Amino acid sequence: MGRHGTIAGRKAAQDAKRGALFTKHARAIMMAAKGGGDPDYNASLKNAIERAKAINLPKDKITQAIKKGTGELEGETYEELSYEGYGPGGVAVVVDALTDNKNRTNSAIKHIFDKHNGNLGVPGCVAYMFERKGIILVESAGGVDEDTLMEAALDAGAEDFKTADEFFEIITSTEDFHAVADALRSAGYELAEADIEQVANIEAEPKTDGEKNSLIKLIDALEEQDDVQKVYSNCSVELG
Repeated sequence: MGRHGTIAGRKAAQDAKRGALFTKHARAIMMAAKGGGDPDYNASLKNAIERAKAINLPKDKITQAIKKGTGELEGETYEELSYEGYGPGGVAVVVDALTDNKNRTNSAIKHIFDKHNGNLGVPGCVAYMFERKGIILVESAGGVDEDTLMEAALDAGAEDFKTADEFFEIITSTEDFHAVADALRSAGYELAEADIEQVANIEAEPKTDGEKNSLIKLIDALEEQDDVQKVYSNCSVELG
């Protein structure tokens, strides 16, 4: 329950904060566009654009971000950073960030961990507890037949299929992610979210309600930080 509960739960929480996500998605498009401005030949850019469209980032903002990334327009220079640490209850936390000021972001992330009873660690301290997987979410409402969707996903190369409260979750290898996503779109499915995620292979659970509440506050504070793109944990219970 923890894995797809966390991912689907984060999707719902992000939808509620859609306006605040625009800048983060535009940054992600800019970074991906450095590898080329044509999404047909740049899978990372294609994925970033699809994620931006899912939160209704305006088309002109997407175009502007691509041009900044390719250098057609002047734009900021961003650096990708990753942070690892532990939250309350010994739950592992991984934070992906994009920043134009590394020192500012380092200080902000450390402050958030300290404030919410976490412990920011060194690179590699929790990375071994996660593996990169393609995660595709399809809303279960709207007459989507579970068996038909499962068959289409598995035939396209998906590794696994899960059900959550409001979503069907398709898990793929990173290599097969784009092929599976494209196959589902071609079959007429609307993807609520499709991205490469850090999925926990070793899980942990807060021991008390107090630890759980502190962990929720830590993750919320990290997700609200302007430079943070994504936050992952190996918590085995839903935090929403």
